[in-house]
Amino acid sequence: MSSGVPDNDLVELISAPAFDFGEKVRANRTIRNDGTYAGKEIGDVLAKKGEVGYVVSIGTFLQQFYIYGVEFIESGNRVGMKRKELDRVVTGGEGLLSRKS
Repeated sequence: MSSGVPDNDLVELISAPAFDFGEKVRANRTIRNDGTYAGKEIGDVLAKKGEVGYVVSIGTFLQQFYIYGVEFIESGNRVGMKRKELDRVVTGGEGLLSRKS
């Protein structure tokens, strides 16, 4: 469900990051190269919907968003992702949780 707040009005940095270093996450949509990923053509798939990876870095973008560097297992790509593009993977047979902070 959408919060009704456009991305450009949201400032995530007033809260702690939604994910921690080393946390297992899943892409909740297919991510394609927008031209900022070196060595890949624009439009190439960087992470498939459902692909699992681990948070290896946490940065910021435009003093507004956290960007999570995720190393995806299947593709081997390390991709910068926004919170809304990721879901937490809960281990121990508990399934998948979507973190809505």
